Amino acid sequence: MIFTTREDIEAPIDFVFAQLSDFAAIERSILRRGAEIQRKLDHTPPAAGMIWDTSFQMKGKRRQLEVTLVTFEPPAMMRFEGIGKSLTGDLVVELVALSRGRTRVALTCELKAKNLSARLMLQSLKLARGNVTKRFEMRVASYAKELEERYMRNA
Repeated sequence: MIFTTREDIEAPIDFVFAQLSDFAAIERSILRRGAEIQRKLDHTPPAAGMIWDTSFQMKGKRRQLEVTLVTFEPPAMMRFEGIGKSLTGDLVVELVALSRGRTRVALTCELKAKNLSARLMLQSLKLARGNVTKRFEMRVASYAKELEERYMRNA
C-alpha cells in the first residue's frame, strides 16, 4: 500500500531540510504522540546508516520496527526503511527548491505485509483508504505549516 503527498512550504530548501533532519526534535515529537523510539546507531552529524528501534500502536496491536536511514542526500532527499516482524515500510522524503524562498516536499510511504495478519491489517487500511489518505495529507500539511511559521519567527 502506497501513500503519497506533497506540500509547498514558504521557506528555503536548506532550512526545510535542516528541520526535517533534526532527528532529536522528531524523536521528541514521536514520544509525545505515544510511540516509543530509541536511537540504536547514531551519527553526528546525521548520515546514512542511522538506526532507530520504534514501537507503536496500529490497528489495536503493538508494532515494532527497526528504522534505518538508508539515503541521506542534503538538501534533496532522505530515504528510511522500516523492518518489523510482520510489516516493512519505505519512506522517501524529496525536496525541490521552487524558488529561493519556496520548497516543495514530496513524501512517499509504502507499506508491505510479511504475513497473513499484516495482510489483513493492510486490507482494512485499503478499505478505509480515503480516510487514511486524508489523515496522512492533513498531518503533512500541518507539519508544513508549522515549518513555515518556524521559519517566519526565525527570519
